[in-house]
Amino acid sequence: MASDLLYHTFGPVYDKDSRVLILGSFPSVVSRQKNFYYANPGNRFWKLLSVLFDEEITDRRQFCLDHHIALWDVIASCRISGSSDASIRDVTANDIAGLVSRTRIQTVFTTGRKAADLYEKLIVCDAEHIALPSTSGANAAMSFDILKEKYRIIPEKLYEEN
Repeated sequence: MASDLLYHTFGPVYDKDSRVLILGSFPSVVSRQKNFYYANPGNRFWKLLSVLFDEEITDRRQFCLDHHIALWDVIASCRISGSSDASIRDVTANDIAGLVSRTRIQTVFTTGRKAADLYEKLIVCDAEHIALPSTSGANAAMSFDILKEKYRIIPEKLYEEN
């Protein structure tokens, strides 16, 4: 299957008070169309955060800023077929360390194996790295309850004393 060189077309969500960074690999087709992270309705990311923070999320960007969560992706550009992480090649990484240096981020979470592998391979950053499972509907074998247990570390890290 042919794949085109694509560039990440929307910037990170963060401010100087961000305390954790959540990184995906590269936006899905739906996320690219909607210009925002985890926009595919089959992705459980936003439902998971809503449950973990016991809050209805009506404005995703504002929710992240209110809770000191930064969002971005490891990849700035790559060749990809559709939304398939397995097809990703010719990767150029985003400047994750640069973003971290402008914030209070001490923990970086990656969502999914591809994001974790690329982060470990391409990013040099002093922040703690914790790999989490993918929230994609393609990871249907992972139940919502298991995801909830794994992702509970995000609010824990946000609210631990430094």
